[in-house]
Amino acid sequence: MTYTLITANRNYSSWSLRPWILMQALDIPFADEILYFEEENYERFRAFAPNGQVPCLKDGDRTIWDSLAIAEYLAERNPGCWPTDDDARAWARSATAEMHGGFAWLRNICPMNVGVRATLHQIETPLQRNIDRIGELFAEGQERFGGPWLAGERFTIVDAFYAPVAYRVRSFALDIGAAGQAWVERILSHPAMLEWERQALAEPHREAGHEAEIAAAATVTADYRVR
Repeated sequence: MTYTLITANRNYSSWSLRPWILMQALDIPFADEILYFEEENYERFRAFAPNGQVPCLKDGDRTIWDSLAIAEYLAERNPGCWPTDDDARAWARSATAEMHGGFAWLRNICPMNVGVRATLHQIETPLQRNIDRIGELFAEGQERFGGPWLAGERFTIVDAFYAPVAYRVRSFALDIGAAGQAWVERILSHPAMLEWERQALAEPHREAGHEAEIAAAATVTADYRVR
């Protein structure tokens, strides 16, 4: 039976990108279903997800919600989702959990908007700490486990969870150091990421709340999305 993954806008939905890129990169077959964001999503999304959010994975009659739960569910059924090396796997799980539950300033000030380039009005200390920590993690993972991915030679869940950060780094020209930037460029050139970006730029849909987020924090200097 084929999984069904329900996601939202390619341009905005960082949480959706995580399981989508994981399944694409690891060749896990799934039916791809997109529901665009509107001003009020909760009741519409409650029709398929008990938390009223995306992403949501359907496996027959079973529903799995939340990107981390989806990743763990897939890891139980598909080899290669986590690194096989014990040290790499322990590090990858910790880094993934840190991304899932942390980096609030990066999320709030630098929202994912694939097609936009922008200059931040300012970088306050808490945001700079988030940026520095991202750079530290990216450098540590590649140095400890030999790269080219964050926990070794294979793309795994930890790469999928930081994939949205790559778009944020590019959109806002964030300085995460040479090692961090190398990983960003590597993942942005991954065929699955290129396909996600192609779809994001082709989306005509705009959601006012997401557009307002980026306008509040930065000056938009370029917009590559379809008009």
